[in-house]
Amino acid sequence: MLDYVKWQRARRAAAKAGKPMPDMPDIAPLSINLDLTTACNYACDHCIDWDILNSKVRHEDQELRDSVQRMAERGLRSVILIGGGEPTLYPGFPGFVEFCKKLGLSVAVVSNGSRGDRLLAAAPFFTDGDWVRLSLDSGSNEIFRRMHNPSSKTLSLDEICGWMPKIKAANPKVQLGFSFVITWKGGSRGDVKIVENIHEMVMASKRASDSMFDYISFKPFLERQADGAEVMDPAKTEAELQAVIARIQANLEEARASVRPGFRVLASTNLRVLMSGTWREYTKQPKVCHMQMLRQVVTPLGTFNCPAHRGVEKAQLGGKEVWQVPAAAQHATARILDGFDAAHECREVTCLYNSTNWWLDEMVATDAPLPETAPAPEQRDWFL
Repeated sequence: MLDYVKWQRARRAAAKAGKPMPDMPDIAPLSINLDLTTACNYACDHCIDWDILNSKVRHEDQELRDSVQRMAERGLRSVILIGGGEPTLYPGFPGFVEFCKKLGLSVAVVSNGSRGDRLLAAAPFFTDGDWVRLSLDSGSNEIFRRMHNPSSKTLSLDEICGWMPKIKAANPKVQLGFSFVITWKGGSRGDVKIVENIHEMVMASKRASDSMFDYISFKPFLERQADGAEVMDPAKTEAELQAVIARIQANLEEARASVRPGFRVLASTNLRVLMSGTWREYTKQPKVCHMQMLRQVVTPLGTFNCPAHRGVEKAQLGGKEVWQVPAAAQHATARILDGFDAAHECREVTCLYNSTNWWLDEMVATDAPLPETAPAPEQRDWFL
């Protein structure tokens, strides 16, 4: 990060003096969201990446490993296996987790839980700080099937949760999370009406607690705008929105009183700012999104600057293989840092890195001396 700030300062000084721009230092993002595949065996009514699922474009395994290794050599510290498909459907999923761990990377997995056998096969490779989070969004088998529409006619929430004690027995170090996207009446993805699940928040918390998850995380439903941005748009009158928030708050309080000691009931940043009424403040972005350097999204469809713009052409750095040639990826990153106006393109995005971006922007803009080494002890939380 220090190298990045120094480089940005040098660029601004060069521009002011009319001198050539300095090359980006030989660094890679600290963290990437990695979509191993676009294949998915669900048809979720609230899916934010519906338009890119099940495309025929795919990674070549060795090419992908080469890219990740080159990033690791230049500062990559974490990989989140997530995204526009179901990562456990990637043919070499357990082996790829093992490969990332051999590179010394922190690894997380966001999965729909349908392939508990593959999660169990990968479990021995995880170390302290790694986590697996399942997108389940329900407390009952009925709402689970209505929301997710799994291709398997027999898959149930009971079956998915039944894998958690086995994974914990295989590796107690891995943190298991139950993800719950809160939906309410009136929400939609295009013409698809969203199944409401607020009433299942307490039931889901009890189920997660009993099934040996470590936590449940609640977050609000997001929608994809016509320009591609992933945004939080409650689309309610103020009175309707306050009624929804009151129901969410009541369910959160009951959930926290209903679980085992040590189990965590978490409200995501998006949910907290929605309930506090401050979510619009997080849409006021600086012109330069500095997080484009610190975190990127690698998918079979290309490499993008942010999860909120996954699959959107104007946010694309290059192809899926761009990091095989680090100089090309660094050049592309410099280009998008200049050309992607976050103040405009992200004006409706409730950005989780809003305060970090403003902090970095101020650091670049000032001439205060920078330390030669990182001024704080390492906490080893590389997932940003």
